[in-house]
Amino acid sequence: MKSFLNAFLVFLILNFSALGIGSWLMNNGPQSEWYTNLNKAPWTPEGWVFGAAWFTVMLCFAFYMAFLYKQQWTSRKAIIYGVQLVLNISWNYLFFNQHLITIGLINLILLTSIVYLILITYWKDLKSKSFFIAPYALWLLIAISLNLYIYIYN
Repeated sequence: MKSFLNAFLVFLILNFSALGIGSWLMNNGPQSEWYTNLNKAPWTPEGWVFGAAWFTVMLCFAFYMAFLYKQQWTSRKAIIYGVQLVLNISWNYLFFNQHLITIGLINLILLTSIVYLILITYWKDLKSKSFFIAPYALWLLIAISLNLYIYIYN
């Protein structure tokens, strides 16, 4: 139990650090004149929803990664997790800071692919514990739809 809690805390710190770095790289993101003037999808949630969603996603993902860590941690798992972190952080910079809508969309598609790769690859090992990665997988589909709408209509 102690090793699980230690792993959970490490992944919690890493996940929320990624969110913090991503927010810092946004350069005032959602409040910027550039973003507020974009034609956004009608299903774009209120700003507070993004914070609540990412909090939930990263909390659940920390549980998922702690369970995965306990299975048998390998360098492959570490690399996949690291790539996921980099893609998660970099989208904020690409989209909000640099206004690279197309590259941001590609980034989200890659990030989503990695998360689904993790889900599918380790489903047999984690079984019902895999539901902890579901909020991340679903939220990324919503993010892609929002980014795609902006790509098409701006």
